Amino acid sequence: MVRIDRDNFMRNLREYRSVLPKQIIKTKRGQALSGNLKGAKKGLRKALVGKVDKYDRA
Repeated sequence: MVRIDRDNFMRNLREYRSVLPKQIIKTKRGQALSGNLKGAKKGLRKALVGKVDKYDRA
């Protein structure tokens, strides 16, 4: 069950390659592979919200 969730997260993470910096993608991938899937999901969500807020302010 956890492996399926992790694999789905990795597939979804690829979709954000053009949006997020490479280092954030690598960090979230590492978190997921080490078993901290909950933290990786939360961090990805925060990074994406920060990206949206940055563009809304401009």
